[in-house]
Amino acid sequence: MPNQSLHHIVIVGGGASGIELATRLGKSLGKKKKAQITLIDANRTHIWKPLLHEVAAGTFDAYENQIEYMAQAKKNHFHFRLGRMESLDRSTKTVIVAATSNAKGEEIIPQREFNYDTLIMAVGSVSNDFGIDGVKDHCMFLDTNQEAESFQNKLLEAYIRANSQNSPLKAGQLDVVIAGAGATGIELSAQLHKVSRLFTTYGLDQINPSDININIVEAADRILPGLPPRLSQATEDELNKLNINILKNERVVKVTKTELHTHTGRIIPACIKVWAAGIKAPDFLKQIAGLETNHINQLVVQQNLQTTVDENIFAMGDCAACPWPKMGTNVPPRAQSAHQQASLLAKSMKKRLAGKKLPNFKYYDYGSLVSLGKYSTVGNLMGNLTGSVMVEGFMARMVYLSLYKLHQFALFGFYRTMFLSIAHLFRASVHPEIKLH
Repeated sequence: MPNQSLHHIVIVGGGASGIELATRLGKSLGKKKKAQITLIDANRTHIWKPLLHEVAAGTFDAYENQIEYMAQAKKNHFHFRLGRMESLDRSTKTVIVAATSNAKGEEIIPQREFNYDTLIMAVGSVSNDFGIDGVKDHCMFLDTNQEAESFQNKLLEAYIRANSQNSPLKAGQLDVVIAGAGATGIELSAQLHKVSRLFTTYGLDQINPSDININIVEAADRILPGLPPRLSQATEDELNKLNINILKNERVVKVTKTELHTHTGRIIPACIKVWAAGIKAPDFLKQIAGLETNHINQLVVQQNLQTTVDENIFAMGDCAACPWPKMGTNVPPRAQSAHQQASLLAKSMKKRLAGKKLPNFKYYDYGSLVSLGKYSTVGNLMGNLTGSVMVEGFMARMVYLSLYKLHQFALFGFYRTMFLSIAHLFRASVHPEIKLH
C-alpha cells in the first residue's frame, strides 16, 4: 500500500522519458523509502516510440519487445496506475484520471484522483493535422503502438486481397502516400519498400513490387527540413535509389478516401495515407489549470523544467517547451532530448527533497541519424558541438541502434540488456523477417 507520509512524485506519461524517470527514481528514492513514485499511463505496455514505423511496416514485433508497466514497476520500486489523465486541480494538488473501459465499452476502473507533492508531465506528443480537410478521417497516424499495429494489419490485408484477385490492380490499390518528410515519414518509406519486396518471398508472388508506388509529400523545399541540408541531400539520394517518389514544395490541402490533394492541384491516389507532417502536445493540455502553454499545447517551462506558473509541476519530453538559449529556440522534440531531461530530473528530485537549488537543463545535440533499414543509415554526429561530421553505412547504423540500447540500459541495466540482445538474435534466426499475422 502507498505510504501517505512520503513525498509523492507523480509522473504522467510512460513514454521514453516517463518510464526512464520512474525507473531511476524508483531505484534511488522508492527503494530507500525516501519518496513514493507513481507512474500513470493509459496503456498497459511501453514500446520505444522511434520504433513505431518498424512496427507499422511489420519488421519489428511489438509483442516480443514491449515492456509491461506493472512488471517494470514491481522490479524497480515504483507504483503503476492504468488510466488517462483528463484534468488537473492545482489548488488541491490532484490529478484526475478518466474511467477506463474495455474493448466492449464496459467500465473496468472508475474515475480516480491522485494527490501529488510533485507532478511531472511527460505525456509526449501526437500528430498535428492542422485542421486540414479529411486528414482525421482518412489518414493513418503512428502515435501509438495500437495505431502502428492497425497500419500493419491494413497493409497486410491489402496485399493478401490483391494477391488473390483475378483482375488487374486498380490505380493506387497498393500505393502508399506519406504526408511529411521528417524522420518518421522517411524511415517508414524505406521500411515499406523493404516489405513490398519481402511479401513476394512469403508466397504473395502474384504482386509485382515494381507496380507499388511509395510517395512522400513535403511542404518544404527539401526533405528532413529540420536537419542539416547535407543530411537531407544524402537521405534523398538514398531514397532515389529505391525509386521512392519525393514530392517537395507540395502542401496538402485535402484528403479523401482514395486520394491526397495538394495546393498545386496534384492528386495522388493511394490505398494507405499516412500523416506524419507535424506534432503537437495532447489537446487536454491546452491552458490546463491555468498553466502556460504555447500554440501547440506544450507546457512552457523554465530552464530547470519547472512550469512557469507552478513550482510543483514539471514537464519534459515532447510536451514541454523548454528554452535552448544557445540556439535561441526551444529544445527539439527528439528522443535524445527526452532522455537527457529524464536524467536531469532524476537528479533534481533528490535535490528538491533535500531543499537544494535545482540545476538548469542544458541540451547537448549529439547529432541526427536517419535509418533507411537494411539499405543505409545516414547522419551527422556531435551536431552543434563540432560542426557536422557526416556518417553513413555500417558505422551510422551501429550508432543508430545504440540509441535504443541506451534506452534499454536505463530500464534494465547492462547485463539484462545484453541478455535481451542475445535472445533477440536467437529469435531472429527462427522468425520471419516481417510479421505475417
